[in-house]
Amino acid sequence: MTDALVTSVPSDEPGLWRTFGRLTPYLLRPGVTDLFVTGTGDLWSDGPPHGLRREDGWRADAGEARSLAVRLIAAGGRHIDEATPFVDVRLRGGVRVHAVLPPVSTGGALLSIRVPPRAQPTLDELVAAGGMRPPDGDRLLRAVRARTNLLITGAGGAGKTTLLAALLATARPDERIVVIEDVAELRIPHPHVVGLETRQPNLEGAGGVDLRRLVREALRMRPDRLVLGECRGEEVRDLLGALNTGHDGGAGTLHANSLDDVPARLEALGALAGLDDRALARQAVSAIGLVVHLERDGPVRRVNGFGQLRAGPDGRLAIERVDPGDTS
Repeated sequence: MTDALVTSVPSDEPGLWRTFGRLTPYLLRPGVTDLFVTGTGDLWSDGPPHGLRREDGWRADAGEARSLAVRLIAAGGRHIDEATPFVDVRLRGGVRVHAVLPPVSTGGALLSIRVPPRAQPTLDELVAAGGMRPPDGDRLLRAVRARTNLLITGAGGAGKTTLLAALLATARPDERIVVIEDVAELRIPHPHVVGLETRQPNLEGAGGVDLRRLVREALRMRPDRLVLGECRGEEVRDLLGALNTGHDGGAGTLHANSLDDVPARLEALGALAGLDDRALARQAVSAIGLVVHLERDGPVRRVNGFGQLRAGPDGRLAIERVDPGDTS
């Protein structure tokens, strides 16, 4: 839904070349959303108009790919080696790099680079670009204004973060938005955004700060809107608890293959937090007012449907599809 926009990578090309090396021209290509270096040393790019494709003019041997991975992770202030073979970092401009080294990688070094758009698109721009129908946009705008707690779901790369940022940008300027992320990606054009990011432990295993701790700390910061960039583990318990204690207008994202799969996905995360199915259902139904599911079809990301969580006859979590024109 944002692919037509030019990337936000800074235009300091000498600095980019020092950091990204031969990847730089592909990083600067208008519309690129992702770059991938495979274990065989191939480069793949994603973005319009072709979607995911291999770049035939780029190859790296095992040594070069490893050196590139080490350099990129170091640029993000972290270290990668055989003892810590997979690391995720955020570089300047919002570029996110995930690297994996052998022996965890069965081939050579692996790189997954997420490239943010230059400008965060507005909700109207997402509608105009085909990311959703006008009634979908109207429904979402009403939900934000009504301070409905939102859960945005979809597969990886479906546009969840982009849509969430566009929605939060429509919040009133006098509202305080506190954002919690594993790796900071959300860039919200709003005058009062406070960001918290997890921290990995050091080599001695000390100093780590996880999402659960950040949720608890965020509640002490008097948020008007509490936002969890991605719910992926036992922090679901803290998030649902927070949204059930008067913190309306909050939001989060969740990986799910379809709208119908959302209840099972939440149950799985709830189990990690020690919540049984019925306890999870009671918490989720009360905390989340609207589920928005996104899908990806090649380079196109779009809203696929809306749902509301319900408790089924057996007390377990269920979801009911709703029409965008439904104001209930």
